[in-house]
Amino acid sequence: MDWYLKVLKNYVGFSGRARRKEYWMFVLFNLIISIGLAIIERILDIKSVLTGIYSLAVLLPSLAVTFRRLHDTGKSGWWILIGLIPFIGSIVLIVFNCMDSEPNENKYGPNPKQFA
Repeated sequence: MDWYLKVLKNYVGFSGRARRKEYWMFVLFNLIISIGLAIIERILDIKSVLTGIYSLAVLLPSLAVTFRRLHDTGKSGWWILIGLIPFIGSIVLIVFNCMDSEPNENKYGPNPKQFA
């Protein structure tokens, strides 16, 4: 949960680097919360209001952590735009986000694993 809150606190931090663990823990908690909200909406028989509001609330933090994750692999954050290419773009982004960190300092900052 700390990783999720760390990303939310740094919601406009598009510079720097994010470890794999930070990124994937954020994705995991995001998925769990979204599923929980969808279940609540289903039980209460309401439209996707709660999930829509939640999705908008975490849009900026999601973009920021993805930018930082791409920076950690040595790629520009603008590689996120490859996700706009149907199917192939999403696969490429998943591969990039699964890659290990560059071991040393890169042009985006020091390796975050050194401070953990």
